[in-house]
Amino acid sequence: MKQIEVKIMGQAYLLGAPEGGEDRLHAAVQRVDAAMCRIRDAGKIKARDRIAVLAALNLAFELGEPARAAAPAQEATDPPASSVAEQATLGALLNRLDQALGDDGQLL
Repeated sequence: MKQIEVKIMGQAYLLGAPEGGEDRLHAAVQRVDAAMCRIRDAGKIKARDRIAVLAALNLAFELGEPARAAAPAQEATDPPASSVAEQATLGALLNRLDQALGDDGQLL
């Protein structure tokens, strides 16, 4: 296994990649970084852990959409525009996350 240093939202991480899987790992890192930066740049959320949770939820949701899997490769790299309904859903998820975390503020 090869170790590769990557940056996500400006923070360095050392990740293991199987031989021949470096390009796929870099593509995954780019998707995660883009998803997290979009959430951070929206300005409402500052905590890195909450940004990571929302980005993970967004990416998991995208993977579950059958129509999205059939989209051309170019569309898959372009971030989709968020609708008002999606923003409301994300806001509700953030509120639920805040309630679950309470005053603790930690995911783990």
